[in-house]
Amino acid sequence: MYQIEEPTYFIYLAVIPVIMVFFLMMLWWKKRKQKQFADTRLLEKLSPERSTFKSVLKVIVISLGLAFLVIALVNPKMGTKLETIKRQGVDIVFALDVSKSMLAEDIAPSRLDKAKQIITRIIEKLGSDRIGIIIYAGNSYPLLPITTDHAAAKMFLQNANPDMVSSQGTAINEAIERGITYFDNDEQTNRFLFIVSDGEDHEENTIDLTQQAVEQGIKVYTVGVGTADGGPIPIQSIGSGIAYKKDSKGEVVITKMKEDVLRSIANEGNGKYIDGNRTQETIDIVEDLLIKAEKSEFETKQFADYKDQFQWFIGLGLLLLIIDVLLLEKKTKWIQKLNLFNEK
Repeated sequence: MYQIEEPTYFIYLAVIPVIMVFFLMMLWWKKRKQKQFADTRLLEKLSPERSTFKSVLKVIVISLGLAFLVIALVNPKMGTKLETIKRQGVDIVFALDVSKSMLAEDIAPSRLDKAKQIITRIIEKLGSDRIGIIIYAGNSYPLLPITTDHAAAKMFLQNANPDMVSSQGTAINEAIERGITYFDNDEQTNRFLFIVSDGEDHEENTIDLTQQAVEQGIKVYTVGVGTADGGPIPIQSIGSGIAYKKDSKGEVVITKMKEDVLRSIANEGNGKYIDGNRTQETIDIVEDLLIKAEKSEFETKQFADYKDQFQWFIGLGLLLLIIDVLLLEKKTKWIQKLNLFNEK
């Protein structure tokens, strides 16, 4: 496992496209001036050893060298020692609705972005608790198994979108069914399943599955995002405008948040319905219930020792810069004989 010590230094990679743009401008300027001086055939006779390929190669080499030096500044570290440690906490699984209706913008910036913001903020408040993430629409898929790696959870969460699910709809029942199997039955931790959704298009056996979750010791909470008035579902951009989903009659579809569905699931799940439209209030409610929850002790493995890797990147970077200095812009004779780059 790798760890980044100083990720802010990645900003220095911006110098590479600047170098590329400067090189292209210089190449264009040289070509223009050369044409003013003499025609192409005469220039080839005056400078027969000049190689455009070698100029391009030098820019690529120096760019790679600088990239390696920037990575050295970032100082990636590799885990070298894996230890088993004991922690106290609860197990939390987030079931995130990524159906098309979650793209509605009745809650700014959109229902899906609001949902991801809520889950991210909750993760940041957690201590030693383990978390897992499920995404669902017409089907459910595991996005992240139960883990104590909160940074990985936030990274995976940001990439969640409707395109990751093959069929559309809002299969809350599948999310609950998968959530039941997500927890480790060998460890009797306090278990929470948070369904973050607008509640649309649910199926009839959702309540039955919720009761099964309760029997497994899982408390089911629901977080509703969206408004009762609803909003259209954006599907694509057309020029400067946005197209919205329409029904068979050609009318724009308005998707509305089904609070009653989410409330009934939470009531049957021995949990609580939370209005996710008020972000800070949602965070406070979840944080409070997790603080009051009974913590169980469990074992987990994590890297306890990390070794610096910057020296390898410094070496590669300096080597490439030295190669760039030694690399001349004239044609290489043995390559010229092969004529690989049409330099004859």
